[in-house]
Amino acid sequence: MEIYNYRLVLLAFAGSIGMTFVILGCALPIYKVWWPFFVVLFYILAPIPTIIARRYTDDSGSNSNPCLEFAIFITMGFVVSSFALPIVLARSPADQPVIEWGACYLTLAGNIVVYSTLVGFFITFDQDDTDYNMW
Repeated sequence: MEIYNYRLVLLAFAGSIGMTFVILGCALPIYKVWWPFFVVLFYILAPIPTIIARRYTDDSGSNSNPCLEFAIFITMGFVVSSFALPIVLARSPADQPVIEWGACYLTLAGNIVVYSTLVGFFITFDQDDTDYNMW
């Protein structure tokens, strides 16, 4: 059980690093635009379909589960949208871009770290021998 506590601390640290990248992309004095912070909405929405599908599907032993596959499809839509949002904001008309490319890069780096943390969360706490298997 002790190893899972270290994993939990590591996942919390990684999530805070990812959010720090996103906040830096918004709050640094050269950027000062908070539009990239809308990716946090995607961070909240992305795991919800998978959590719901895992909770309400039965493990019948088959390789195909349409409910879980549809939930993963919806989750991937949220993930792709969170990567696309800063790119679209940075590629707005050249005379007046909404965000700078540096803010876009910081937000994309935050996306990679946060989604890696979410994947690590599902891998670590989906095992049967943990007390956190309610997720």
